[in-house]
Amino acid sequence: MPLFRKAAEQTPEVDFTRLPRHIAIIMDGNGRWAKRRGLPRTAGHAAGAETFRTIATYCKEIGLDYLTVYAFSTENWKRPEEEVSSIMTLLKKYLLEAIDRMERDRVKMAFFGDLTPLTPELRELCERTREISKHYEGCQVNICLNYGGRDEITRAVRQLAEECVKEGRSPDSIAERDISDRLFSAGVPDPDLIIRPSGEVRTSNFLLWQSAYSEYYFTDVLWPDFSKEELHKAIASYQKRSRRFGGV
Repeated sequence: MPLFRKAAEQTPEVDFTRLPRHIAIIMDGNGRWAKRRGLPRTAGHAAGAETFRTIATYCKEIGLDYLTVYAFSTENWKRPEEEVSSIMTLLKKYLLEAIDRMERDRVKMAFFGDLTPLTPELRELCERTREISKHYEGCQVNICLNYGGRDEITRAVRQLAEECVKEGRSPDSIAERDISDRLFSAGVPDPDLIIRPSGEVRTSNFLLWQSAYSEYYFTDVLWPDFSKEELHKAIASYQKRSRRFGGV
């Protein structure tokens, strides 16, 4: 069975009693979507934000426990200033709307990544959503913001090394769990299924530690065009696979 799969031509049936517990998505293709329509890249990010809203709401409706999305990587700061500013403006808009609806929708939100480079206003909005989320149960949406898998692991290892020196702990005592507990995702189960739209077939520094045994699904559909039906295709593909986690 191949590791990487393309989307099927027809939408298959999904067994909603056997959903993956945690789905992660690399939201890719906004710029190309806009270019094909003769629009600025900022228009693609706006369309992608609406798709995120639709998919996140649907994941809650079908009973998914966790949804993690790659919103802005540690490398994305290299993009043109106008584009970065547009992404941050969209994030602010989404967070303000989310805070207004969280009590009604009961959706929990968390952030993976180093938020210190963000503006004080954005950091405060992220903290407000975190605090509100503490009161709710149900679907948790994790937004990877200024996130990079290598950066995350480096931070965790550095923290663990400092603790070992301080506590006089032997390096031989370090276990995988020690690193997992110091990641941004501590306490969240590893993703069962990782979806990448846009036709690119790479992980792009996303959840490197957590994805050790994740199933991948790749599709040529650009993120702004990703729909509930496309999500169904990914889940149906996942449900046909046999996950052995290194066993037989």
